[in-house]
This record gives sequence, C-alpha cells and structure tokens, in this order.
Amino acid sequence: MSDVVRIVVDGMGGDNAPSEIVKGAVAAVKDHDEIQILLTGYQDVLKKELEQYTYPKDRIQVIHTSQVIETAEPPVAAIRTKKDSSIVAGLMMVRRGEADAFVSAGSTGAVLVGAQAIVGRIKGIERPALAPLIPTKEGVTLLIDCGANVDARSSHLVQFAKMGSVYMENVIGVKRPKVGIVNIGAEEEKGNALVKETFPLLKECKDLNFIGSVEARDIPEGVCDVVVCEAFVGNVILKLYEGVAAALISKIKGSMLESFRSKIGALLVKPALKRTLKKFDVSEHGGAPLLGLKGLVVKTHGSSTAKEVENSIYQCVQFKKQNINEKIMEHIQV
Repeated sequence: MSDVVRIVVDGMGGDNAPSEIVKGAVAAVKDHDEIQILLTGYQDVLKKELEQYTYPKDRIQVIHTSQVIETAEPPVAAIRTKKDSSIVAGLMMVRRGEADAFVSAGSTGAVLVGAQAIVGRIKGIERPALAPLIPTKEGVTLLIDCGANVDARSSHLVQFAKMGSVYMENVIGVKRPKVGIVNIGAEEEKGNALVKETFPLLKECKDLNFIGSVEARDIPEGVCDVVVCEAFVGNVILKLYEGVAAALISKIKGSMLESFRSKIGALLVKPALKRTLKKFDVSEHGGAPLLGLKGLVVKTHGSSTAKEVENSIYQCVQFKKQNINEKIMEHIQV
C-alpha cells in the first residue's frame, strides 16, 4: 500500500507513558486507515498495554529497545550513550527511510539533539525550529520557535518565518499567511537588538506577508498566522498561554458549582461552553513539529494524553501528504 504512512511513536516517553501513548496510537490506527504505527520501547511493557485494546493487529508493531532516556539526563550524553533507547531507535528509522515520521512526548532536549544529529537538517537550513499551533480567537496561530534555539540570529528568524509560512499555507490551508515578529510595541524602532536587526530583513522578503511587530497581548486575538521569535521568548509565551488557560478553566468550573443557581446556569451553558473550551484545548492541535529537518519529527507535551498523541500522529500524515519538506526546500535559498 503506497499510501500507508509509517509513523514511529516513542512508547516510553512522557509523564503518562506507556498507557496514554499506547491508547493514542490505538485510536490513531482505528480512526485512520492509512496509518501504520511502530512503537519503540520495552517490548513486554508495550505488548501488555496493547492487550487491553481491540485494533487491527497488522497496523501496530512493537520495536523492542533495551534503554529509555529519562527527562533529567543530559541530552547530548544520552543520545551518544543510549543507542538502543526508544528515542534514538525511532530517529534512526526515520533516517534510514524505514518510517515517515517520529513522535515523542519524551525528553525535549534529547529529541532536539537527536533529531539534528541523526535525522539531519535540510540543506540551507541554519537551525530547525519547534513550531506548535496555539489556539486564538480566529482559529490557530503557529508559534515559531518555542524551544529549539534560545540564542538565535536574525538569519535564523527569517528562515523560521519562511518555514512557518509554508507550513500554515500547505498544512492548515491559510492563503498568504500573515507573519508577525514578537515585540514590546508596534513601532518598528522598538525591541531588542535581535528584533531590530530582523525586522528590516523580514520586510525585504517578497515571498512573506509580513505585517510587522506583534505584542504578546495581540497573539490570542489571532492578528497573524505565524508568530516569529527566538526560543526563550517563544517558550515563555507558550507556557504562560497554557497556564492562564488552565487557571481560567479551573476558576470557571469552580464558579459554576458555587451555588444551586449557578449549577442550573451551568447546565444551560454547558454545551456552548464545552464547544468554546475545546477550541482552546492545546491537545486538539497535536504536537510541535521540528521544522527544517530532512525527516519529520514531532515533539508532544511531556504530559500528553491519548488525544494529543493521536492528533500528533495524524499531524504527520498531513505533513507527508503535503510534501512540506520539499516545499520548505523550494523557499530556502541556498
């Protein structure tokens, strides 16, 4: 079957592994006929989890590995010494062409280091970037970079903008995506040295629909489709985004249960509220692809549930069908 997409899933990575990882993998193959899953990790553990489910047995294969990279381990040393880990084995399968993509909720550092060292960068790409979709009032926005390059240069940010624009146009279907750079004000002369240096370079890119500076408070409004920044700023935005969303949901639920009257009101608004909150649920949008690599690597949250794992897997299918790597190559001048 030429249309089958083979996706390696790190069965041992994340806070909820292996239970939620396996559950998400099973859901993916049951809902999507074109997916084949290769689960890496401890064979006995993964097979025991799989025994709980009914699914097409020929579409999930367990690849035994004898090692697991823990979150607290130094990433470079872990990748070098743990050659038979669930992360390294999965990345090697992508490198050898035995799989189309790799998904992990494990150590972010190990995935980033391993992806660059094993899978490798596309020719002309200076740095790959983590690019999650974040919910906004208008739909979703791509935040790039959110964790791969803390000390980025202006040339890196220009490439992030180009890769993000290609992704939004071809995977999400946004025509002429609006690109903005994170700043502390709307004026062009504002910002730190990196932003001031990058701004005119983005303005000169004729293939980008650059709209200028974007303040953090404007991101949830959906003022642009691609938000460009270096990883320190991006990670702060992402974590604050998630924290505020979780706090608001908790407060709303608490308020609705305070009295008999509020409980009656909660019953009336529950359907509409549920639909609204679902749109702002990060797990609905999958993980963060590491754009700029020769193969597809998707990093999901360490606390990912089965739903986010499933959506991350399906994200890989869309990525392959749209030939994103080839399109990124076309837009990067070597």
